[in-house]
Amino acid sequence: MKRFGYLYDKICDMDNLKEAHRNARKDKLYYREVKMVDENPDYYLQKIHDMLINEEYEVSPYNISIINDKGKERELMKLPYYPDRIIQWAIMLQLEKIFMSVFICSTCASLAGRGIHTASSKIRKYLKDDPKGTKYCYKIDVRHFYPSINHKILKGLLRKKIKDGKLLRLLDKIIDSSGGEVGIPIGSYLSQYLANFYLAYFDHWIKEELGVKYYVRYMDDIVILAGTKEELHTLHMKISEYLSTHLQLTIKGNWQIFPTAVRGVDFVGYRHFYGYQLLRKGTYKRFRRKMLKIRRKKSKGKPINRKDWSSFNSYKGWLLWCNSHNLSNRYLEPIRDCVDEYYKVNIKQNKVKEAA
Repeated sequence: MKRFGYLYDKICDMDNLKEAHRNARKDKLYYREVKMVDENPDYYLQKIHDMLINEEYEVSPYNISIINDKGKERELMKLPYYPDRIIQWAIMLQLEKIFMSVFICSTCASLAGRGIHTASSKIRKYLKDDPKGTKYCYKIDVRHFYPSINHKILKGLLRKKIKDGKLLRLLDKIIDSSGGEVGIPIGSYLSQYLANFYLAYFDHWIKEELGVKYYVRYMDDIVILAGTKEELHTLHMKISEYLSTHLQLTIKGNWQIFPTAVRGVDFVGYRHFYGYQLLRKGTYKRFRRKMLKIRRKKSKGKPINRKDWSSFNSYKGWLLWCNSHNLSNRYLEPIRDCVDEYYKVNIKQNKVKEAA
């Protein structure tokens, strides 16, 4: 297995730090710290360069908030833009290709070109190509995934691919920054890659040692399709043992094995059936509620805001990937004109300014 070295100096390079700042600041021009760095980027990026070269960087305190994510309360831990987010971007500019070389093609979520729609497309293709071999679905997710990631195990996995001592010390410092021996913060840019990487060798075990043909993982949500229930029950026992033994993770108690044709595969926001797919019921309810809210604003002559504009375009993208002609006509078309006007007046002009 190839291990990579001589990465730390590339991370510290001023050109890499400048690119990290350019990437990290996108859609955040209104942040106070972004404005601060923009006023004198050479000065602030040189300070980051010096603290990294001298290994003096210490992770800043996290800003902790509780969010409601689809009915679940999650602890969101964010770091300041300067210097932390810039540093994490600088790290990932050098590590992304290495991580991507480990991920199998069925690994999705928080990866360039491998989001929700990639995962959905794979499920649709499996169902279309092999109806007989996908008669049953095994659906699981990991219990408290981010908070359960073991620091020692994660560090060991990183050392399978990285041999640069300075970089490993920096990564160890970031991993340990949330405190304790387990858990990485939800909301950190680097965390989403580390979380995916934590399950990367599990993916290889599934595909290469168990020979599972129809497998998709979206972060810690996993779908496996097979021709018989017996095959999936056997896989469940093996997977439970592997996760517990090698990664100190457990499967959430709501795991399911069921006939695909009867219920469809409810995954990444869609219900996948043979020959068609629908928006998940919960996603539909949120979509309907938000679009009607915008419509009420329009009917009362009130202006919409950036959040409304973002919601419209987000759900527009969701509908493109399922059977949704009637939903689009009923909820999107009546407000399209005011959303388009908001873009022309508020978004397009800002993009022109930013480009200048």
